[in-house]
Amino acid sequence: MSERPVIRPVTEEEVANFPKDIIIAQKDSFDDERGSIIPLVDTTMESAVMIVSKKGTVRANHYHKTDWHYCYVIDGEIDYYYRPTGSDQEAEKVTVKKGELFFTPPMVDHAMHFNVDTTFLTLGRNSREQAVYEADVERIALFDPDNP
Repeated sequence: MSERPVIRPVTEEEVANFPKDIIIAQKDSFDDERGSIIPLVDTTMESAVMIVSKKGTVRANHYHKTDWHYCYVIDGEIDYYYRPTGSDQEAEKVTVKKGELFFTPPMVDHAMHFNVDTTFLTLGRNSREQAVYEADVERIALFDPDNP
């Protein structure tokens, strides 16, 4: 029998430093004759994954107990739905466009719907090793593209 992964609890200090808005205002890029360096996130994290999603698909429909993630849209756009976990309120929706960065804290129900082919980078607190991911995620039915 395999052991359940150990996942660090979220600290008060982490929560105090969470962004207050869904879409994060980005810092100015550093530009010179070679090109640009665009600062995205400056914090300790354990995973970085690139996700490619096809037009018409849905991802997430879950929440994380401890994981948070920053997502940066490289190409396309995401209709991002969210609400506090345990709430029966209707989810709020924000459309995140190419070049925008957004944040999902723990204990927030969220779903992503892709109206166009989309590629985005996800930077997360916890490891993306499947056993760790599954131990932290709870699946829910937040967004149904057939019943928006």
